[in-house]
Amino acid sequence: MSHTTHHKKKLMARVSRLKGQLEAVERALEAERPCGEILQLLASIRGALNGLTGEVLDDHLHEHVLHAADEKARTEAVEEISEVLRTYIR
Repeated sequence: MSHTTHHKKKLMARVSRLKGQLEAVERALEAERPCGEILQLLASIRGALNGLTGEVLDDHLHEHVLHAADEKARTEAVEEISEVLRTYIR
């Protein structure tokens, strides 16, 4: 069973909170709230997204690298993580 399936309920709860935070930004923009308030909301979203990313990455490392079925699977998982990190860092 995939770690994203195993932790699906917890991950989906995080996604729901992110959706709520994005909707709060939308409401703040519509209401012409001060830019400082909007920046604070955006910082919260970034933190929540980083937390979700970190959780999925940590689970991925444990399941697909640390507990890989064989060296080939481990190598593929490391290559996949490297590609994602290159994209993430840009």
